[in-house]
Amino acid sequence: MKNNLLYLVITIFFLFSNEFILTQPLPPKLPDVGATVMRLPKLIEESSINLKAPKGFEVELFAENLSSPRWLLVLPNDNILVAQSRTESLPGLPPETVKILSKMNLFGPSPNNIIEISNRNGVRKAHPIISDLNQPFGMIYFKEQLYIANTDSILKYNFQNYKINSSPLKILDIPAGPPNNHWTRNIILNKEMNKILVSVGSGTNVNEEGTDNIERAAIWEINLDGSEKKLYATGLRNPVGMAYDPFSEKLWTTVNERDGLGEFLPPDYFTEVVEDEFYGWPYVYFGIYPDPRQLNINPLKVKKALTQSRVPDLSLGAHTVPLGLLFHSGKNIDPRYKKGAFIARRGGVSTSELSGYDVIFVPFEDGYPTGEIEVFLSGFIANIDKAEIFGRPVGITEMNDGSMLVTDDVGGKIWRIHFSEKS
Repeated sequence: MKNNLLYLVITIFFLFSNEFILTQPLPPKLPDVGATVMRLPKLIEESSINLKAPKGFEVELFAENLSSPRWLLVLPNDNILVAQSRTESLPGLPPETVKILSKMNLFGPSPNNIIEISNRNGVRKAHPIISDLNQPFGMIYFKEQLYIANTDSILKYNFQNYKINSSPLKILDIPAGPPNNHWTRNIILNKEMNKILVSVGSGTNVNEEGTDNIERAAIWEINLDGSEKKLYATGLRNPVGMAYDPFSEKLWTTVNERDGLGEFLPPDYFTEVVEDEFYGWPYVYFGIYPDPRQLNINPLKVKKALTQSRVPDLSLGAHTVPLGLLFHSGKNIDPRYKKGAFIARRGGVSTSELSGYDVIFVPFEDGYPTGEIEVFLSGFIANIDKAEIFGRPVGITEMNDGSMLVTDDVGGKIWRIHFSEKS
């Protein structure tokens, strides 16, 4: 009831504020805070998975028997680099829960490596090229240099002729806790290709203890040598996928929101990243909704955040865990997918019914989401009533021929999706 009244009052204010309408989206109406639930999915190790894509697309197994494949990088020579990493610390969880998560490949010793998959004439071979990393995730190949984002640093390697030709040079330290609940670090080049953007998720859920590093829950900008770090955008609890829309050249990201406010709240989201803007974490969510825990601890900071927080562009559903993000080049694909974004939703454990576990397509119009969400790749859920799954999609990228690759970390697989009008 309180949320409904707050929404009505602030929406009326926004509707009469031309400045707001011109600068950011209208906030959505969200439900009241509810009871927290946890339902852990069960991984089904069977070969009966049947992933489904829209008419005109074919889905095939690209690689299997991998160890927590997370993020992907396609090289100009058609080889694929795969960052393999896993959550290693889950403070506060019951031992039985940790045991279940370990069985599902969600928790345990991280592979901590980069493997390369060669792709010649349909024959694919995988082998490690870098080992002994620290939860690697994002990767950049640029001017014969390979950048790897560990959870605590960014390393640079000479990569001439697509071979590691040097010991790593650490160009940046990144805070990694403890706590380090959100340990993935993505990196991409900015649109001018002269700086690196780094996503650094919060260490905690909502910083109730006041211990979180103030530079986390943000996207950073650094020079290619790691110098002149600045906070590009803040208040983003756990930004992961980052990409530029090729038409508008605007930066977008996927963000995982907080837990503990109920199974329907707050929504994870997809948003334009506006330089120097603040997106609310930990004090508010979706611009106008105070976090009740922070309201009790830091009422003045919540009040200030309500006047400063930017409203995200599109809700993607609570606890759906959006990660991978791709704006397709338009090569060898149905033209309708040229304007919009593909997002891999890994699926969470804080809803009574499984939500996410798919790849969606978000259509764009005039440079922004239309508000529609289309399921593009489904079939990772084996039995929704029993909470059984075949896998969880994480990363998504485009190959040089226009086909797409999707990683499944718990299943240890990579799937290829390509467009064929005959299918």
